[in-house]
Amino acid sequence: MKLVNSTLAALRAVCVNKLRSGLTMLGIVLGVSSVTVMMAVGGGASQRIQTEMRNLGANTIVLNSGALKSSGVSKGQGSRPSVTLADAQAIENEIPAVVAASPQHNFAGMQLVYGNANWSTLVTGTTPEYLTIRNWAVSRGRAFDREDVVQGSKVVLLGRTVAEKLFGNQSPVGQEIRVNRIPMTVIGELAAKGQSLAGLDTDDTAVIPISTAFNRVLGRNPANPRAISGVIIKVRDGANMASAFTEIRQVVRERHGLLPAQEDDFHLINLTEVMRAKEDSARALGILLAAIASVSLLVGGIGIMNIMLVSVTERIREIGLRLAVGARRSDILGQFLIEAMTLSLIGGSVGVALGVGGAVAVEHYADLGVVLNGPLSLVAMAFAAGVGIFFGFYPAWKASLLQPVEALRSD
Repeated sequence: MKLVNSTLAALRAVCVNKLRSGLTMLGIVLGVSSVTVMMAVGGGASQRIQTEMRNLGANTIVLNSGALKSSGVSKGQGSRPSVTLADAQAIENEIPAVVAASPQHNFAGMQLVYGNANWSTLVTGTTPEYLTIRNWAVSRGRAFDREDVVQGSKVVLLGRTVAEKLFGNQSPVGQEIRVNRIPMTVIGELAAKGQSLAGLDTDDTAVIPISTAFNRVLGRNPANPRAISGVIIKVRDGANMASAFTEIRQVVRERHGLLPAQEDDFHLINLTEVMRAKEDSARALGILLAAIASVSLLVGGIGIMNIMLVSVTERIREIGLRLAVGARRSDILGQFLIEAMTLSLIGGSVGVALGVGGAVAVEHYADLGVVLNGPLSLVAMAFAAGVGIFFGFYPAWKASLLQPVEALRSD
C-alpha cells in the first residue's frame, strides 16, 4: 500500500512540474534510446556473422592460387595457376584432421540462357563434397554425385537468384539451359543463403561437376592444365584449426617445391578465424557504442539527482510534517527513491519507444539488419531503473536525515 501511495505521490509530483520533469527525463530518454538502438544494431551484426559462418561451413579453410608478379607489380590473387587437383587430393589423403578437400574451378560472368531469358553469373566446377563442406542444402531436385563427376555429365545446380532470373516462380528442375552455349540439364536448385557480410549475393551462382567444367564449359588453363581456382577444406570437429592450417600449408609448400626462404605461391585462409575476428570487431564496436550511450545515461542521472535535491529543498516542511506525525526515516527515503525511479522509468519507456523507432529506421534506410526482442526492452528499462536508484539515493538519504523540528522551522 505504501508503495502504491508513494508511486501516486511521485506521479503527482511529475505532473505538477511537467516542463521540469520533461527536461529532467531528457537525458534518460536519449540514453535509453541510444542503448536500444545500439543493442538492436549489435544484435543484427552478430546475427549476420553467425549466418555467414553457417553459410561458409564450420571449421573451413580455403586454399586459393597465389598472385603473379611482373616487374614488382602484383596481378592479384588467383592470377598464378599454382593450386592443382593433386594438391586437393594430397591434403585430403595426408592430413588426418581433414575430413574433405573439394577442388573449385570458378569462372565469373558466365552466360546462362533459357529460352528468351539469360543471366550472367559465377559458375563453379567442383565435387559433391563442396555442398557438404559449405552446409548447402538442395531445395528442389537432387545434387550431382560422384558418377556425374566421373562421366562429366552435363548437369547443373542453380542458386536461388539464378533460378528466379531464368525461370521466375517455375521449378527449374528437369529443364535444359545453355551454359556458355553448352546445353545442360538443371537437376536441382540450391537452398537460399542470402547476402554475405560483404554484401554479395551468395545465391547468384551455378554449380557443375568439375570434370564438366574442365572438359566442356570452362576449359583448362594453358599455363597449367591441372590448375584449379582453389580448394575448400573441411577440418574435423574438435580438431585444432591452427595445427590443421599449419599442416596444410606445409603439405602444399612441399608439393610445390618451395624452399624455406621462398614465399608461398598460394593463399591460405582460415574462414573460422576470419569470422571470429569479425565477431570480435562487432563486439568491440558494441562496447564502444555502449560506452557512448552510458555517457547520456550518466548525464541523465545527474539531472535527476539535481532535480531531486531541488525537490527535497522545496518540500522540506512537508518532510518535517510527515516525520512529526510518525513517519519513519525509511518512509521518507523510500518516497524520494520511488520518485527518482518513476522519473527514470517514464524516461526509459519513452526512450525504448524512440529506440525501437530508431532501430526500424536504421534497418529501413541504412539497409542494416537489426534484432528487436523483449529482453532488449527489459535490459533498457533495467538500465533506467538502475540510474534512478543510483542517482536518486543521495537526495532521498539527505531528506531522510532531516530533523522534524528544524524542517518545520524552515522557510
